[in-house]
Amino acid sequence: MKEAEEQAELAPLRAAVLNHLSTIGLSTDHEANGTLSKESIRAVHGAHRLQSAQAERDLVRRRGAKLLPHFAEGCEVDAAKISPYLVEVQADTPNAELFRLATLLWSVPVSKGFGRRMRFLLKDGHNDKLIGIIALGDPVFNLACRDNWIGWNVHQRTERLVNVMDAYVLGSVPPYSQLIGGKLVAAAVASREVGEAFDNKYNGTVGFIAKKAKHARLALVTTTSSLGRSSIYNRLKLPGLVEYKRLGRTEGWGHFQIPDELFEQMRALLAAEGHKYASGHKYGDGPNWRVRVIRASLKRLGLSEDLLRHGIRREAYGVPLASNWRDFLSGTTDQPELDRPTLAEIAEASLRRWHLRRAEADPSYRSWTREQTEQLLRRHFATIEREVRSELQTSNTRDAASLTPNIADPDCA
Repeated sequence: MKEAEEQAELAPLRAAVLNHLSTIGLSTDHEANGTLSKESIRAVHGAHRLQSAQAERDLVRRRGAKLLPHFAEGCEVDAAKISPYLVEVQADTPNAELFRLATLLWSVPVSKGFGRRMRFLLKDGHNDKLIGIIALGDPVFNLACRDNWIGWNVHQRTERLVNVMDAYVLGSVPPYSQLIGGKLVAAAVASREVGEAFDNKYNGTVGFIAKKAKHARLALVTTTSSLGRSSIYNRLKLPGLVEYKRLGRTEGWGHFQIPDELFEQMRALLAAEGHKYASGHKYGDGPNWRVRVIRASLKRLGLSEDLLRHGIRREAYGVPLASNWRDFLSGTTDQPELDRPTLAEIAEASLRRWHLRRAEADPSYRSWTREQTEQLLRRHFATIEREVRSELQTSNTRDAASLTPNIADPDCA
């Protein structure tokens, strides 16, 4: 009788999980989730995109008019004089708001990151406008293509993963994106300035996996493409300065398909039973904590852990930041050989290789206006509302106009 009562209590959450996965187009039979098209990937992200849009709508209404001037018009950009500099983003500042606004131009939702986190604005010293954004966070503990590429064992990974970060946000905004600015942003990750910022923040921190102080040195940054093969990371090489190396493809496991609302219900389930995973996560756990919560909840609900397999296989890349990175990460040596280029050196090479050529071949970036950036932001909200309504086939979705903010509202001034 008691077991029957327990199953009855669990039934609503179990049904909610299965209904949500079915609604967004993921089969509850994990064998059926294979390689997806870019359109399918966007569709799977639909509910998350709507959730993110609702959270950011008020920011755009309150601060949009103040933040929009940080985005360049084409006539303000001189490709030959692009002079990038990094601004580390601190929480609850205007720069943090600008970072959030820029992420709304992405085609898939941007994670807030886990564990250790560093965010940067890349700005153009020539006009003080935004080129793009960078966010680094804790890497996942298990990533087969990365681990096979490095060649370390479980013990070495436990000891040395602290020296790796994952770039979970990398990209440029218009009109710099029309000049292949994404390659400049990605290359900037390997700069001396990023390494020094990491040293200042994390050298000497204590990891919660190995439970001891670690003198972390940033020796490798990994990243994954959002929508299959990446035109930005693929063949990204500035000889003698920066090189992105393809590590392979992820296996299509993750947690993004579980939205925050469902996740909190899962966490509450574990909390009610005194489960250790329900209390939160600390530095060193990172994204693995969320996966553990979901996995434990699925098991408690009598559902397969294989529901964590969404089937979206991404291209994974790594950019080594030490000449002896492999020896350092495998523990053969305790001293990384860090001789990183400055951002100025990267920019000079990047301009010659990509941006000046693109500006000469296609000068259409010069006609870009701030009004077009504003239209992109408006379209972001309206498109999400329309797509999610279509993809989820819901009957209670609000009108697009209620989600789309008015950047020019008087209270934004």
